[in-house]
Amino acid sequence: MLTSLTMSIIAFSIAALVIVIAGSKLAKQADTLADQTGLGEALFGVLLLAGVTSLPDFAATLSAAVDSRPDLAMSNVMGSMAVNLVFLGVADIFYRKANLEHAAASTVNLMLAGLLIVLLTLPLLAVFTPPVTYWNMHPVTPVIIAAYLFGLHLVHRTQTKPMWFPKQTHQTVTDEPGKHPNKKLNGVWFGFFSMAILTGVAGWILMEAAKNIADQTGMSETLVGGLFTAFATSTPELVTTIAAIRIGALTLAVSNIFGTNCFNMLVVAAADAGYSEGSIYHDMAPVQMTWGLVSILMTAILLLGMVRRETYGIGRIGFESALILSVYVIALSVVIASA
Repeated sequence: MLTSLTMSIIAFSIAALVIVIAGSKLAKQADTLADQTGLGEALFGVLLLAGVTSLPDFAATLSAAVDSRPDLAMSNVMGSMAVNLVFLGVADIFYRKANLEHAAASTVNLMLAGLLIVLLTLPLLAVFTPPVTYWNMHPVTPVIIAAYLFGLHLVHRTQTKPMWFPKQTHQTVTDEPGKHPNKKLNGVWFGFFSMAILTGVAGWILMEAAKNIADQTGMSETLVGGLFTAFATSTPELVTTIAAIRIGALTLAVSNIFGTNCFNMLVVAAADAGYSEGSIYHDMAPVQMTWGLVSILMTAILLLGMVRRETYGIGRIGFESALILSVYVIALSVVIASA
């Protein structure tokens, strides 16, 4: 599709800009729909917003997998998950009233963090199993899908029938429906799905440009996927999270990040199904495991922070945010050095 390096860079930049603009509109539309549908910010963030903001990742990763580029595919989706968790730390910096994980206390977010750790271990375990496939899929792939669906069931039960509640403090921002008197529901849904389609198309163009950039510059696909495309395809999460914080939808902001990462495990499953050369878990470079392990570590740190609920910490952000930012910088240095 793209024949020159210059055209690829231009296409990459335009696609990334489109993703940013569309993502900025999604947060307000999601907050309105969460209130008007009665789902609430946490559940809407998990069930719908997470899937929509993952569309660039889905399109980019599947495109690379179908093109038999396992390193580019897996580095993009695994790198995106690590970047998303970093964005949660960045969002904590933007929210100055208290530690974000303290203010957005939610049993759903705790469940999502636990579910994400479970899901992330599955493709890493697949690396150490025999490289067999059935119907062009490794046996772990359907397990990932089943675990995700069962996890959603647990999240829904936690939302509708919680067995315990976080302690309410002056800094806690509860998920309460707002009023949107001038917005028609059909129009909001149309805008929401229009932006979703736009981000998905932009994600596909982004990966096509990234493939050409990697080919013509000789850059490692691990570096291109884990750094450039991972950041670009993850910008909807950053934009929607910051936008959600600015309108006071803190629960939506946090659940969007965790929900997106959980949904991205379906992207991993799709990559294995779309990869025609065998098991994608065995054909990717071992360095891809670094992003998976780092994401597990960062999620566990955030889980500790959500349970501890520190009101203020280093630089008025939680200790967990400071730690995950440090972990990511170290991991990125390791990946760049080994690429």
